[in-house]
Amino acid sequence: MLKIDPALTPMPKMHQYMLGSISPRPIAFASTIDAEGNMNLAPFSFFNAIGSNPPMVIFSPARSGRDNTTKHTLDNADAMKEVVINIVNYPIVQQMSLASSAYPKGVNEFVKAGLTPIPSELVKPFRVKESIVQMECKVRDIIRTGETGGAGNIIICEIVLMHIDESILDENGRPDPYKMDLVARMGGEYYCRVIPESIFALAQPKDGSALGIDQLPEYIRNSSILTGNNLGQLGVFAHHPTKEEVEAIVHLMRHHMSWQEIELQAKILIDKGEAWEGFKVLMMKEYGLITL
Repeated sequence: MLKIDPALTPMPKMHQYMLGSISPRPIAFASTIDAEGNMNLAPFSFFNAIGSNPPMVIFSPARSGRDNTTKHTLDNADAMKEVVINIVNYPIVQQMSLASSAYPKGVNEFVKAGLTPIPSELVKPFRVKESIVQMECKVRDIIRTGETGGAGNIIICEIVLMHIDESILDENGRPDPYKMDLVARMGGEYYCRVIPESIFALAQPKDGSALGIDQLPEYIRNSSILTGNNLGQLGVFAHHPTKEEVEAIVHLMRHHMSWQEIELQAKILIDKGEAWEGFKVLMMKEYGLITL
């Protein structure tokens, strides 16, 4: 593998290695105001949630790699201690990109990008009307990681009020990824769009009861057909299929199948989302229910 030593790598190249690898990233479309009340709006993809009690988010407006200047967003957040973070989805991605241009101080990016500022309720910066989720935040702290070009400035924000468009909620009142049409930042000029075909669910072993891959029979662990993902899908179960459960499906298998053919049948089931059925097929060997 290519080895990257930050101490020996020019900053712009290191920046591209990081952005291309740590990807995709959510986008904080941050609205601030300065002491004179001038609006500013800019996107940042060094952004994430860090806690929910209290509800906290962070984003980082880095110092310019070209001239080492600081972003107007950082200056405003430091001075006013307030920011609104608006979530970006596909219907406003082009306007978001336009707002990222390095306009001079005092230029209103809401106007440049054709977006609608609407008053917040608990903070002074305006929200983006077109955004499906808007978070009014108080700035709790700013951590400066350096004074040279490319250095990050981590703005730690507490959400004091959140606004969510009801049209993106599911029947349980939760944000529905199938309705949000979210976008995320990648490296260079690349973005990605969360379309229905890219969304999938994973079983989550939250209670510590999962078998783990290490508890699968050795012949399953060492399979040349099953992938690491397949093994993970089996390891998430709390126990192995019982002999009785496996006996119930033996008659479904064709006679005189090779073990490789049986593994392929199991993999097809696992890849279709029927991992438990695939697990039972594989366990026929463990229980001596097949003759090879």
